[in-house]
Amino acid sequence: MSTMGQVFVFVFGAVIGSFLNAVLWRLRTKESFIFGRSYCPQCRHELAAVDLVPIISYLMLGGKCRYCKKPISPSYLAIELIMGALFVLSALAVFPSAVAADPAAGLPRLLLDWYLIAVFLLVFVFDLRYMMILRSVTLPAAALAFLANLALGQSLWALILAAAVGCGFFYLQLILSHGKWIGGGDVWLGLFIGAALGWPGVLIALFIAYVSGAAVGVTLLAMKKKTLQSQLPFGTFLSAAAILTLLYGPRLLDWYFGLIL
Repeated sequence: MSTMGQVFVFVFGAVIGSFLNAVLWRLRTKESFIFGRSYCPQCRHELAAVDLVPIISYLMLGGKCRYCKKPISPSYLAIELIMGALFVLSALAVFPSAVAADPAAGLPRLLLDWYLIAVFLLVFVFDLRYMMILRSVTLPAAALAFLANLALGQSLWALILAAAVGCGFFYLQLILSHGKWIGGGDVWLGLFIGAALGWPGVLIALFIAYVSGAAVGVTLLAMKKKTLQSQLPFGTFLSAAAILTLLYGPRLLDWYFGLIL
């Protein structure tokens, strides 16, 4: 992919990240993110178009609302930057060369990957902020991912197996622990991960999530930031692992088998 192409993709990703910021807020307040003008969460003043330019508006305003002058969370800027970067990485994974042999064949895959990345990042941030994984987000996303992957040529039975493993793995933990280890949201996120990544991608994502989650948990315990009774937003680890697997799953699998064989 050319440099200009990467710039275009980054800008497009940042625009989607800006929209994702609005979705995150309105999911929390239970407002429609389809209708209604954007507004400052603190003074509730409607925002003009000049206030909504991804990245640039935040920098030009110095991280403050134009109207009430109160600080805007840096997470708004971070999400726009991260989404832009992830979109570029995804495009490079699908179109690794400057000129793709058959762009039309890779475009549906790329569009699906962008959609999946956006949903996984949404789950990541929402669970990190509010310790919640919304079924209203993961269930429709799982259905769309399953049908889209099927349309793109993935095996029906491989997708069913991946979705069943992702969902069943967490459902078993939910039953055995009576809801003490994980919540119901993890079950539906597992279903989504399976439908999105297929087989054996779901196993790679689960492995990465548990290893990274354990590492962070042990570190926080050692630093006395958490106790054994503390909860971690595990949806954040699952979502990050799913994005990593979506981008580099086959390479990670080859690397792992290279270590053990």
